[in-house]
Amino acid sequence: MKFFISFLLLVALSVTACLFLPWWIIGLVAFIVAAIIPQRPIHSFLCSFLALFITWGGLAGYLSAANDHILAHKISVVIISRDSPFILILATMLIGGLVAGFGGLAGSYIHPRYREEEKIVFTADHETKVI
Repeated sequence: MKFFISFLLLVALSVTACLFLPWWIIGLVAFIVAAIIPQRPIHSFLCSFLALFITWGGLAGYLSAANDHILAHKISVVIISRDSPFILILATMLIGGLVAGFGGLAGSYIHPRYREEEKIVFTADHETKVI
């Protein structure tokens, strides 16, 4: 349930924030959502990554299709030396997903409940064990 709520909150807040702020705000949004809704670090990363991967893919595909992929064809030739708007949209999705994923991962480490700590135990025969 936390995964689904975080997913929806990330989509709504990141789309709203990107209307008024720079694109990299998605990392901060993912950080805040992950810090507020505690999840395990891997779940937080996956939730943030998937939310922005799908959202940016949908938005990039919609905006590109609105002009018959004219701009995407030209930009893909300049950036990747191939006439493939799909690869350009996939790169956009990957960048958005990774920025948000790492923001969510950092936010999950704020919450002490899911922080993994090593415990060092000293034994009678002067050996140390890591638990």
